[in-house]
Amino acid sequence: MKVSIIGSGYVGTTLAACLADLGHTVTAIDVDESVVDRINAGEAPIHEPGLADLVAEHAGNRLRATTDYAAVRDTDVTFIALPTPSRKDGSIDTSLVEMGTESLGEALREKDGEHLVVVKSTVVPGTTAERVAPVLVEASGKQLGEGIDVAMNPEFLREGHAVSDFLDPDKIVFGAEREAAFATLRELYRPLTETTDTHVVETGLNEAEIIKYANNAFLAAKISLMNELGNICKEYGIDAYEVADAIGLDDRIGSQFLNSGVGWGGSCFPKDVAALIAAADEVGYDAQLLKAAVAVNDRQPERLLSLLDDHGDVAGQRVAVLGLSFKPGTDDIRESRAIPVIQGLLDRGADVVGYDPVAADRMRERFPDITYADSAAEALRDAHGAVVVTDWDEFAALDEEFDTMARPVVVDGRHVVGRREGLTYEGLTW
Repeated sequence: MKVSIIGSGYVGTTLAACLADLGHTVTAIDVDESVVDRINAGEAPIHEPGLADLVAEHAGNRLRATTDYAAVRDTDVTFIALPTPSRKDGSIDTSLVEMGTESLGEALREKDGEHLVVVKSTVVPGTTAERVAPVLVEASGKQLGEGIDVAMNPEFLREGHAVSDFLDPDKIVFGAEREAAFATLRELYRPLTETTDTHVVETGLNEAEIIKYANNAFLAAKISLMNELGNICKEYGIDAYEVADAIGLDDRIGSQFLNSGVGWGGSCFPKDVAALIAAADEVGYDAQLLKAAVAVNDRQPERLLSLLDDHGDVAGQRVAVLGLSFKPGTDDIRESRAIPVIQGLLDRGADVVGYDPVAADRMRERFPDITYADSAAEALRDAHGAVVVTDWDEFAALDEEFDTMARPVVVDGRHVVGRREGLTYEGLTW
């Protein structure tokens, strides 16, 4: 099939490269000329394992990029993969999605034949039907089911695993109101559904929209619950990871997302949970459990720093922060737990030295005045303390590097560093 994708961020670029890999002809549309130029040159505009290889392989063949919305006329399906940033109250701002839809509709006004518009952006229930569809209808001059149609296809991509998550998904969700839209989506995803054991869920627009929020809210709440249990275990001197291993054997609970630590961040969990809380507030429901999950998460960075405080004042002292991205495998620092940790150290007067394999340049934009090391060993040298915020594999291999610290105190927020003689080790929840 011929597919166009509006937006070339994490979701849009992954979607474009993976659909091209499945054999479709894909046109990426983005207003940023530098992003377009990179894709056409065979370069991925974002850091994501496996993505660069797919872009390099398919660019100039089944994958191209442009700034011209008119390119959608030569395609059968258009995905909208534009950001929906959070407002101060946690609700989402759909203005970029609506602007993109308007430009798309204007381009489709000159197209003959059927065209399906699929919302890939994460939006609250009612957005596709009540905001996207009316804008599309007005801009295109066409009616739904008569030349154009809309659908919702939420993404379930983990940063650091986005390519593998797309190519081997647990589930694919189609939301639509008419059979023709479902048929188009089935055909588009047939290369996946015929080669994997994925579950396909066909449902309404509103249901598809909230499934994404429910998915992330459940996982975020599970992490916060385990962190709360871990905090209690810490007070009793109990290893929370032993407890997690045991309860994870219960099929009703499962072992995933039971690693207690400094909390969740990134582009999805914080924004999606906040948006779901705001959406609930809008219809008069007080989502107390979700609010509690956020509160537990927000406390974890300060709990980590309080454990470091127990071993002495860090004012004027060098402190290493190991890990700056919100999770390993990505350079994304959005809502990274390293941000409140660094700010808390600066508030304490510490001389902060940060290290991350790939995210230092992004964090430098946020904290330009702290020091950034080229290696974990460099960050630890002469440090009076260290905190582990991201569980990069290389941190698990650290050993004699701790011997170069002026005061070998490590507070591990991710259960990645091993206890050893000569090292004062504190686990956040164990």
